[in-house]
Amino acid sequence: MDLRKCVAEAIGTFWLTFGGCGSAVIAAAFPEVGIGLLGVSLAFGLSVLTMAYAIGHVSGCHLNPAVTVGLAAGGRFPAKDVVPYVVAQVIGAVIAAAVLYAIASGAPGFDLAKGFAANGYGDHSPGKYTLFSGLLAEIVLTMMFLFIIMGSTHGKAPVGFAPIAIGLGLTLIHLVGIPITNTSVNPARSTGPALFVGGWALAQLWMFWVAPLIGGVLGGILYRWLSEEPSAQVTGIEPTGGRPPIRPAT
Repeated sequence: MDLRKCVAEAIGTFWLTFGGCGSAVIAAAFPEVGIGLLGVSLAFGLSVLTMAYAIGHVSGCHLNPAVTVGLAAGGRFPAKDVVPYVVAQVIGAVIAAAVLYAIASGAPGFDLAKGFAANGYGDHSPGKYTLFSGLLAEIVLTMMFLFIIMGSTHGKAPVGFAPIAIGLGLTLIHLVGIPITNTSVNPARSTGPALFVGGWALAQLWMFWVAPLIGGVLGGILYRWLSEEPSAQVTGIEPTGGRPPIRPAT
């Protein structure tokens, strides 16, 4: 495994967690000019889109353990490289949460009890959705995210547009998922804030690993079955056919 790829994944996941969760913690409800649910959803999508162009040619820009595992299940990524990628992603997310905490705690009235953009279900769901609702939503949303990634980076897909499709896909996922679980679809993104919130966030963190990983595998396998061939523009490895790598999968 190339160390540069792991560093790129850590940096990219840092940006996704800092940009996405930072928008929720700092800007979502800022008095009079808060960006709200739509703004937070766009922030997550933009964080992926910008990193896709920045590091897609280096690591494939997964930024998400569920994406890495899903791409491996879909035949787009070598299984031997899954663990290094996942470790790098979690490290990046934890560092992002630490930096965000250092910044956000400087505001009067900062309170970790408000959630710090942690994911949750039941009493800790923004809409008080049950465990089953949260589990099902996270599986389905992650499955469709992998479906979008696999399709937009396929060797026969329009060239150069994958980051846009993936970024907008993640935006849509957050528009649907924030009321249910605060939207994870990414175990690394969930782990960073949960470590700082502690208590209930750590107790419920298991679901935000299990559900996205299941969804990622289902999405990868489904698209692999549906597609004519496993070739890709970029997934962190050379494609098996079609054009040379152009744009990243996140």
